[in-house]
Amino acid sequence: MLGNICDIEKLHIGATKNNSVVVCFGELLIDFVPTVGGVSLAEAPAFKKAPGGAPANVAVGISRLGGSSAFIGKVGDDEFGYMLADILKQNNVDNSGMRFDQSARTALAFVTLRADGEREFMFFRHPSADMRLHESELNTNLIKQAKIFHYGSISLIEEPCKSAHLAAMNMAKRSGSILSYDPNLRLPLWPSAEAARKGIMSIWDQSDLIKVSEDEITFLTGGDDAYDDNVVMKKLFHPTLKLLVVTEGSAGCRYYTKAFKGRVPGMKVKAVDTTGAGDAFVSGLLTCLSSDVKLFQNEERLREALHFANGCGALTVTERGAIPSLPTKTAVLDALSKYSASNK
Repeated sequence: MLGNICDIEKLHIGATKNNSVVVCFGELLIDFVPTVGGVSLAEAPAFKKAPGGAPANVAVGISRLGGSSAFIGKVGDDEFGYMLADILKQNNVDNSGMRFDQSARTALAFVTLRADGEREFMFFRHPSADMRLHESELNTNLIKQAKIFHYGSISLIEEPCKSAHLAAMNMAKRSGSILSYDPNLRLPLWPSAEAARKGIMSIWDQSDLIKVSEDEITFLTGGDDAYDDNVVMKKLFHPTLKLLVVTEGSAGCRYYTKAFKGRVPGMKVKAVDTTGAGDAFVSGLLTCLSSDVKLFQNEERLREALHFANGCGALTVTERGAIPSLPTKTAVLDALSKYSASNK
């Protein structure tokens, strides 16, 4: 099964640069993470800076796996903003869609994993540069090249970024791109829970592929059972959706299409830091999809791609930080092969 995961031989950088590019739209920021684990933000003795932002993580993850990716978003005309642009460039992500704002700073987020296992966030965006991206600043040529256009929901919270997001989505759709959506719920950033629910669902029916977590299902459905297939199909699956994926952490994922549904078990590992696991999963899936857009129609091929994506997510949690821990294709295939051999 591992030998032909997402047509591995086709996935090499530069071979199909323009017609297989995955363009990721949204936020790029600096995460400040405590130098010790298991403490609250107030208890942390010191912090270490790390690049963050889910869409940017996905772009780097795809490039790390040998795919072709680009990022569109805005940072401050400041030291952190240029540092982030350089990090994307160093990771072979096309950053020509980045813009630099002279009147707002690059977004900052303080993130910690408390002793009880819950993540705690504190955001500094009042406003931050990512919220100030205007439609007129969009790199339209880059968007029109996208085989897949991927985005989250944080860019829907405030204007003018919301209008830029919607315009970019519409442009990508008209150009024939597959629209990929990972809501990536961050409640503290929204005015209220109801505003978050409404905002996230406002573009739901326009996406071709949606990835959600169990917690997000519970939130979006108003408390319904995240494990109930009927809930998922009735409340979250829409008529034009090609694939809905529900991630279950170390347990793996579930998938739903019009023709079939099922579950792909995960790879058990010792978790050090879960930051970026979902982004790594999305990177794995989109890398496979960019080389085989008919994945949606073939359950066997889809399961292979999801198996690969599970492996990407699993390897990421074994190291600290999102971007530093995103794996290479070789590392994922080796880990999956060893895990499969040890669990026979």
